[in-house]
Amino acid sequence: MTSLSSPSFHRFTDRSVLVTGGGSGIGRAVALAFAAEGANVVVAGRGRAALDETVALVREAGGNAVAQVADVSRGVDVEALVTAVVERFGSLDVAVNNAGVFQGGPITELSEVDWRRVLDINVTGVLLAMAAEIRRMRTQPGGGAIVNVSANLGQHKQLPGTTGYSATKAAVTSLTRGAALEHIAEGVRINAVSPGASDTTMSLFPGETEAGRAARMKDASPLGRVSTTPEVAQAVLYLASDAAASLVGTDLVIDGGASL
Repeated sequence: MTSLSSPSFHRFTDRSVLVTGGGSGIGRAVALAFAAEGANVVVAGRGRAALDETVALVREAGGNAVAQVADVSRGVDVEALVTAVVERFGSLDVAVNNAGVFQGGPITELSEVDWRRVLDINVTGVLLAMAAEIRRMRTQPGGGAIVNVSANLGQHKQLPGTTGYSATKAAVTSLTRGAALEHIAEGVRINAVSPGASDTTMSLFPGETEAGRAARMKDASPLGRVSTTPEVAQAVLYLASDAAASLVGTDLVIDGGASL
């Protein structure tokens, strides 16, 4: 296991970072990357076991992380989550709103129950999380940074069979831009990343293997492959860092050129 004690630089030493959807995939990679640069990380999600696995990975590598069970589609959960971060570490310096679900199929086959589920988590969850995070960050002398995880589907690209999901991710981009404009004067800087296919289970077609996905991506992406989760994580860290201080409402697409 690579140690987190000696990364090339420590941009987030002693800063507190909240990562929703931190139990797997991009969220887990983001948590590991922030911890590698000295952050105190709180990973949140609905499944305790997955969150504990992320925390164990961080700690095994020498970083600091704790888990907090929360459902971002519930306002009371999100408020309690922000409070827990502040009580544990004294502030909320960075928030990464990564929690999301995928729902495929044409809209004629999308049930009302499935639509409301993806809408509640992907859109309402981001709105509620940002609202709670902003209310805390604007009271802090140093403000804070928020990075929302959207997708290249929606604002940047359309793909048959993903219309409902794409609509929710386009909404995340819109929420990001609007909230960024509303709250930058209060010291809260908000941006988004929009990954394309990455090396997570979400990018696998039904019944597809990783080898099958790799073969498909040779033609589907100009880059010829999926993005790795650490690559997406590094983009998140950049947007949250002081080096991106003048980036406000940016939506950074990370898809190997697939949406061009």
